Amino acid sequence: MKLGIDLGGTKIEGVVLSASGIVLAKERVATPQTYPAIIDAIADLVGRLEATAGGHASVGLGGPGAESALTGRMKNSNTQCINGEALRDDLSIQLGRQVRFSNDANCFALSEAVDGAGAPYSSVFGVILGTGTGGGLVFNKQVLSGANGIAGEWGHTPMPNMTEGRPCYCGRKDCIETYLCGAGLVHSYRNAAGEALSAPEIVKCATGGDAQAAAVLDNYCRQLASALAVVINIVDPDVIVLGGGLSNIAMLYETVPQYWRNYVFSDQCVTKLLPAKYGDSSGVRGAAWLWG
Repeated sequence: MKLGIDLGGTKIEGVVLSASGIVLAKERVATPQTYPAIIDAIADLVGRLEATAGGHASVGLGGPGAESALTGRMKNSNTQCINGEALRDDLSIQLGRQVRFSNDANCFALSEAVDGAGAPYSSVFGVILGTGTGGGLVFNKQVLSGANGIAGEWGHTPMPNMTEGRPCYCGRKDCIETYLCGAGLVHSYRNAAGEALSAPEIVKCATGGDAQAAAVLDNYCRQLASALAVVINIVDPDVIVLGGGLSNIAMLYETVPQYWRNYVFSDQCVTKLLPAKYGDSSGVRGAAWLWG
């Protein structure tokens, strides 16, 4: 059996999968606010899941941020209490067994590559469009972490052709994330219309015939297309799979590939754009699949 843990800012989710990917046990708990409490909560969750599933399992952990190649400690996490901590090692000691860790976007991509929307393909780029904007690369069902542990961190590169100066939590400006995350779409609408609507409200207005909202959403599609075209020009994946709340915008899957043809350096672009098969469960399933 394979046990996966998805550490999020507000919830910790765990799942136990059979070798064929059948869910044997699943549970969510609230994320504590301190690092020691997070370690304890994960260890307790692992114990309950194994008791429900009826056996011992390998443990994979997905979460925000990455492990430093220099120290093995966490960096770049928006769950800030884990930054600087030896998360994987501390959890391994607590559980008395080896734990494998990967970024939550990598886990999302791995899940969709193993038995999700990207399963028929050898190269998959997984994208999370939600509270943040993350990415992960999988080749032949294996996560590519990179020399610095940041492969796929597409959300923190500059948005092509934009110099608005939007600040990002990472300390830089005009990161792709600041335009394509949920708050980025809200920001774009406020700039254009002078009022604040939530991302779902913007989509509802756009599909209901509101010209201003429709224009903002169309521009979002163009921005997403130009940002993904950078990935296609460098990696040339077979498929790009979208997850996160904004991946539920139906028009993305037809409109974005039409627009990215303007930016891809080829006479054709056969890369597919697909919604995730497992939705917000992909991250925890991918953590389980870290053990192959």
